[in-house]
Amino acid sequence: MRTPGEHNDNKTFLVWVNEEDHLRVISMEKGGNMKEVFRRFCVGLKKEIFKKAGHPFMWTEHLGYILTCPSNLGTGLRGGVHVRLQHLSQHPKFEEILKRLRLQKRGTGGVDTAAVGAVFDISNADRLGFSEVEQVQMVVDGVKLMVEMEKKLEQKQPIDDMIPAQK
Repeated sequence: MRTPGEHNDNKTFLVWVNEEDHLRVISMEKGGNMKEVFRRFCVGLKKEIFKKAGHPFMWTEHLGYILTCPSNLGTGLRGGVHVRLQHLSQHPKFEEILKRLRLQKRGTGGVDTAAVGAVFDISNADRLGFSEVEQVQMVVDGVKLMVEMEKKLEQKQPIDDMIPAQK
């Protein structure tokens, strides 16, 4: 690559070089079409392209992909959604709900940033133990449930019966 990063014309698929990891591949778009974002990611991330260029990925049967940051061992995939959770984020069981859904939160500015206007970046907490498809599906299902909870809380209705068991 000529520069520290490359992107498609729509800037919905990006490759960053030497950021937190040696290589970071990003697929994103506004809206909520996680299926399309994941499809673009899978199509864009053809390992053969990197192998032909002499840049294979490090991978082991036991740990999955070996990345610079140990928290990304495994799939290395972090599927995130920006969502406003004004009421749910104030609920006393918000952290527990995230944990039970195997999700994590951060501000939209990245790691160690606070949410602004109750907009959070919600993503999968796991990189090991689940496939990429399972991880993305956990995000899709979890965010869907949290949006339903948010709507109930907006109407001042309880959500205790919606809190899931640990996954």
